[in-house]
Amino acid sequence: MTMPRQQSRFCSSFDATRIAFAIAGNGPLMVEAPHWLSHLDFDWQSRYRSRYLERMTSAYTLLRTNQRGCGLSDRDPADMSFEAMVRDLEAAVDSAGWTRFALLGQSQGGAYAVEYAARHPDRVTHLILYGAYARGRSMRDSQYAAADVETQIRLVELGWGGDDPAFHHFFAMRFMPDATPEDRQAMVELQRASAAGVSASRILRTLEMIDVRESASRVRCPTLIMHATGDLAVPFDEGRLLATLIPDARLVSLDSRNHIRVEQDPTYEVFFEELHAFVPPGPSAATPGGNVPPANLTSREAEILERLAQGLDNAQIAAHLDLSEKTVRNHITHIFDKIGVENRGKAIIWARTAGFGRQTS
Repeated sequence: MTMPRQQSRFCSSFDATRIAFAIAGNGPLMVEAPHWLSHLDFDWQSRYRSRYLERMTSAYTLLRTNQRGCGLSDRDPADMSFEAMVRDLEAAVDSAGWTRFALLGQSQGGAYAVEYAARHPDRVTHLILYGAYARGRSMRDSQYAAADVETQIRLVELGWGGDDPAFHHFFAMRFMPDATPEDRQAMVELQRASAAGVSASRILRTLEMIDVRESASRVRCPTLIMHATGDLAVPFDEGRLLATLIPDARLVSLDSRNHIRVEQDPTYEVFFEELHAFVPPGPSAATPGGNVPPANLTSREAEILERLAQGLDNAQIAAHLDLSEKTVRNHITHIFDKIGVENRGKAIIWARTAGFGRQTS
């Protein structure tokens, strides 16, 4: 499919690692926590990822990031720790200027999302977890966990990005056993695009040591957890554990073996039905009078767009916001680019349609 209008942007994390993020869609603001099988641009060419993203961006303004080591983010950072991943998510959201939003965490992204929600209770309005876990396999009480972890890491080191069909069959069947051959092949292609083998194995070692059980108990926002009962990659008991740890969380059991959603699975539609009931699609929550800028506008750009919609000229906007006219002009140029318009008149129409211009100045 054709990639919709999205701008891939970059921010510097705490250690100067460059983290890529992109925003696309319309509706309430939703952040998708990063996960390793992802590439901001290639996702739109992927058979199963593109269809999912089309659904998501038709209902929400979606911010996605590539976690360090993957996609458009720096591929070989020195630090590949869990703490670094969470701080990367913080950096991307801060760079986008978003202050209140729903947070979606899938697979290991669920642990990043739980940690973020626990640290920033004032920013996360809703938490959605799918196929998530509080404990990496090395942290679970299983005599086979350590051996299983080392076996998979070794397989990743040997087979990731290569042409060995045995490795690809093992990997795809673990994550989407009931997918079509075409969708499994799409997963192989995304795997190659998303990360190099050395990065994938480093990430995997980090994931196996995850433990957010204590953080989960500190989450205070409404939480929806969806988990496939026959998930071969992350056992259902891990989703159930999260539901017992997060206060008042609701658990939805999905009758499926697939860790990665595929359209032919009956639970595919259940996912969207539950998501839309929990976070209803509709006009963007980023309206004037709130504290959240729309799309990927910064808070300052949203303030300037509000004055534009009120009909103020550059000199008046500068006076209202105690800025120079040159600074206002520069901000307006960035605003035009972000909302996809060519001139002031179209920007005013766009802004008023989006709900700007209703405040008294």
